[in-house]
Amino acid sequence: MLSTMMNYIRHASTPMPSEPKTAAILPNRYRRVRRFFIRALIHAVWWDIILKLPGLRLLRKPPVPRWQAIARRYRKLALDLGGVLIKLGQFLSIRVDVLPVEITGELADLQDEVPPEPFDTIRHQIETDLNRPVDEIFAEIDAQPLGSASLAQVHLAKTSAGEDLAIKVLRPDIESVVETDLSAIRMAIKWLKFHKAIRRRVDLDWLVDEFATVTRNELNLTAEGKNAERFAADFKHDPTVVVPRIYWEYSAGQTLAMENVGGIKITDIRAMENAGIQSAAVAQTLYDIYMKQVFETYFVHADPHPGNLFVIPLSIPDETGEDGSDPAAPEPPVRQPDRSFQIAFVDFGMMAVIPERMRSALRDYAIGVGTRDVYRIVQAYIDAGVLLPDADVKLIEEAHEMLFRRFWGVRMADLKDTALAEIRYFMKEYREVIFEAPFQFQADLLFVMRAMGILAGMATHLDPDFDVWSRTIPYAERYAKEKLKTNRSEWRQEIEQIGQMLFKIPSRVDRVLSHIERGDMMVQSALAPGTRKAVQRLETAITRLGWMIGAIGFLLTGTIFSTQGTNPKITVALFLAAALMFIGAIRKK
Repeated sequence: MLSTMMNYIRHASTPMPSEPKTAAILPNRYRRVRRFFIRALIHAVWWDIILKLPGLRLLRKPPVPRWQAIARRYRKLALDLGGVLIKLGQFLSIRVDVLPVEITGELADLQDEVPPEPFDTIRHQIETDLNRPVDEIFAEIDAQPLGSASLAQVHLAKTSAGEDLAIKVLRPDIESVVETDLSAIRMAIKWLKFHKAIRRRVDLDWLVDEFATVTRNELNLTAEGKNAERFAADFKHDPTVVVPRIYWEYSAGQTLAMENVGGIKITDIRAMENAGIQSAAVAQTLYDIYMKQVFETYFVHADPHPGNLFVIPLSIPDETGEDGSDPAAPEPPVRQPDRSFQIAFVDFGMMAVIPERMRSALRDYAIGVGTRDVYRIVQAYIDAGVLLPDADVKLIEEAHEMLFRRFWGVRMADLKDTALAEIRYFMKEYREVIFEAPFQFQADLLFVMRAMGILAGMATHLDPDFDVWSRTIPYAERYAKEKLKTNRSEWRQEIEQIGQMLFKIPSRVDRVLSHIERGDMMVQSALAPGTRKAVQRLETAITRLGWMIGAIGFLLTGTIFSTQGTNPKITVALFLAAALMFIGAIRKK
């Protein structure tokens, strides 16, 4: 197997000519990325295949620390090279259905911040896109970027009419960087097909195609501008939401001009307090905005990190300092939270569109969470298509019931204090669900989950007392009432069918009693999935125990014979039999 894989590496070490590309591959970058993936593959073959063989397992190091180290090395490489590698790290950090949480945790806070391109390069790109000198386009433009990410950077500018703009410009040759990284990633994904557990859990070809599509979409600034306009239309009647206006007359190719809506960074609690804004109110408003996106507009801003969300005060404090504080005071005074605010969203390159097939399931999931109905929650998983066909539904329901019992009403901030003990208990009771990972989330739902995960952390930062359960219950009640109204006709049909069934029950009961009287009633039963698996594990354990007892018996007999001077051939045969039975006990499944 090892030789086959190494041959495959040699054939896969160059980009596949059949893969669609829009730009040239950068050889040096490709080799560096490929080198990392090859080393990771060799690590996996040596530690997780060769040293997993009987007799060598004692030499094997624990897998989690090893793969955490590899995740940290990937993080360093991604920060060094930027480009798609940062996006991949962020993408993998939400693939809890593919990777263990210890590894995703190493990638979770991978920040998309890299050194900026020289302004002369950015100036040239703007002039190429708009076919005019920059000085003729803008009255002013700041040479220092407002933000610099792996795919683009943003510069502030001012029009001749005095309008403040934020100009987003893609990095030079970014298409080549993206296609180089995607080619190396596709090569690595092909290697993962050798791993049966990963291959069973997820369609790897589909996964890399989805990631490539999402990444290429982020290079389409025209689509990003259209996304911003659609998002603005969704919230046009909500005065708390601000979306930057797109200036199409200053946009083309790799340049996108938008209104500068900068305000207070959403994680800057002190600045909000100085502006008279209560951070807890910001947390609640932000949560409400995302609930509307997920369950009503079905168009979700999937990248809500602190650099993309700002709080805009609707009135300015009248203190002596610019931010409402006394410059002479050692600590800025805390203003009374009596002023309203708006929340501004920027960067619409990563948007999740929730498809029709998932909308009803997501609402059912919200109703299930709000009402603590584990059956409805698991049924929502089934309707959304995220459960694998062989998933143990009853065991998943039990796991959710336990989570509700232990975490319902617990504040997000308190989870940090109780998490370790609770996780240990959950791992012990439901390790089968965890290690079998019966979920397979599609990309559109994964990006929504990623957004909600970031949102939960941000809400806790803004308000340690934030209670996600109580904030969800009103939505669950509302959606349940709406579903009740829309399903009235379906309920009438159900009632009619139930009435017909009740009418037929007496005759069916009479037939059953007749079968019992004649003695020809036969009852068939089957074990529940969880019980069946428990029985199978018990049978396996008993079989292994038998092999181990046999191995110990041969070993003791051989030891006694060797001390009594018995024929050495007999002693060797006994020891060999003990070794074979010991190997058999290990390999028995």
